[in-house]
Order: sequence, then structure tokens, then C-alpha cells
Amino acid sequence: MKRFWLGFCAAIVLLVAAGVVAPFTGVFNVAASVPHSALERWYLTTTMTHSVRSRAAGITVPGNISEEDIRHGFAQYRNSCVYCHGAPGVDATDWAQALQPEPPYLADAVPARQPAELFWIVRNGIKMTAMPAFGHHLNDRDIWGVVGFIRQLPGMSDETYAHLVEEADRAPPTRQPSN
Repeated sequence: MKRFWLGFCAAIVLLVAAGVVAPFTGVFNVAASVPHSALERWYLTTTMTHSVRSRAAGITVPGNISEEDIRHGFAQYRNSCVYCHGAPGVDATDWAQALQPEPPYLADAVPARQPAELFWIVRNGIKMTAMPAFGHHLNDRDIWGVVGFIRQLPGMSDETYAHLVEEADRAPPTRQPSN
């Protein structure tokens, strides 16, 4: 039994040493042009999912997000989010498709998230991705408007999104973002 514990402790010391030495050797390729391995993807996705779920648990979801707030959320989405996440009938920009990890197409990603989780992500961003923290310049009402809008994306047709764009081009938003 003593040999087991000695071997176990030696293995832990080697793992810790490797973890300390690895950053200084350049062994890990940080190039954004190289996709994450399956293990890295699993680790990062699992960590992010559980972190967001844990932190969003205490967020109270409004009973109703007004149509005005959703329209304003569309304007925010169109001005800030569509470049990376695309929209029905609109591809993400070429430069956004080169990000690692690649930003998800929200019409596919939104159904897997609770509204409080979406709110937390928009408000706080995600480290080591290109997802910024919009809570620095949008208030909670504005963020809930974005959440209300992106929750409509899964059922939205290309034509509906194009109509929203045309409508917005004809009439500027009635409300400015605030803090």
C-alpha cells in the first residue's frame, strides 16, 4: 500500500510540474488558425456551460419582454451581434468564421440555453472567446430585449429577418441604449 501512495504522489508531482513547465516551452499552439482538439473543445465547452448555468441560477427572468424591447433588441443584434453570429439568411462575416472557437449560429444554439443563461452571457461575455461583455454599455432592460429577440431566431425565416432589416432602415429606433 505504501508503494501505491508513493506512486500516486509521484504522478501528482509530475502532472503539476508539467502544468508549470508547459507554458514556458511553447508546446501548446495558441494559433487561432488551428482548431481546438476534441479534448480541448469538450473541456472548454463543459467548463463554460456549467459556469454559465451556475452563475445564471439567481437571475430572475422578466415575466414579459415588451415588443418595443424586442425591436430594440433586434437593433442591438443587428448593430453588434450579426457579424459574428449571423442571422436567418445572413452569414457571419469571414473574419468571424476564423475565430477559435467559432461563434455559434444562434438560431441553432439558443434552444439549448435558458433565458437567464442567455442574459448572463450577453451581459458578462465569455473569456477566451470573442464574446464581449455588453453589460458595460447596455442596461438590463436592453439586454433582456436582445435575449427576447435572439429567442425568436430559431423559428425565424430568412424573409422575416430581411423584413425586420427593411423596416428598421425605414424608421430609426425609438429608444437609445442606456446604462
